[in-house]
Amino acid sequence: MNNTPSNHCNCDTQLIDTIAEHYRAILQLIGEDPSREGLVKTPRRAAKALLENTRGYRQDAEAIIASAVFEHPGSHMVIVKDIEFYSLCEHHILPFFGKVSVGYIPDGKIVGLSKLARTVDAYARRLQVQERLTGEICDAVDHALPNKGVIVACEASHLCMKMRGVEKQESTTFTMHYKGAFEDVRLRQEFFELLHQQK
Repeated sequence: MNNTPSNHCNCDTQLIDTIAEHYRAILQLIGEDPSREGLVKTPRRAAKALLENTRGYRQDAEAIIASAVFEHPGSHMVIVKDIEFYSLCEHHILPFFGKVSVGYIPDGKIVGLSKLARTVDAYARRLQVQERLTGEICDAVDHALPNKGVIVACEASHLCMKMRGVEKQESTTFTMHYKGAFEDVRLRQEFFELLHQQK
């Protein structure tokens, strides 16, 4: 598994070609002509985009965290908030996107802040549901980093609700997952108060 974070797919040409052939077949099935000018390169572009948008399958989130863990004597809450993410709903393969905030209480160690953002991407760039995404991020931080508590909050908009089905344009979904010290409602309240402080 590739632990090197990347914004580009390094997948082999044969895999891209195979996926592109399936996209050509899909275009024909929906009544399009994949040989017309505007669509000639679409199957290959779509194949590359799909592999890029699912690159999380080829990343190890816990290894990403473990690659930048440092000694730290403090035990005050650390929060990285409003980490933007883009994912694909596993039910319709339509995008959902939003922001994730990650908080933890160190227990002798801290993690490089960018690694929390990369961890979010490693799980978001898969076929997902928001509920599982939130839990997986929380579990990865908890397993890879010594801590007294971890909390993850996620708010997202889902195109499967906006452009199909119920077509509710203003709806958003909020999910939360927490462990350890954050079982205490007072600590969760402190986390959300800090999230909503004005700059």
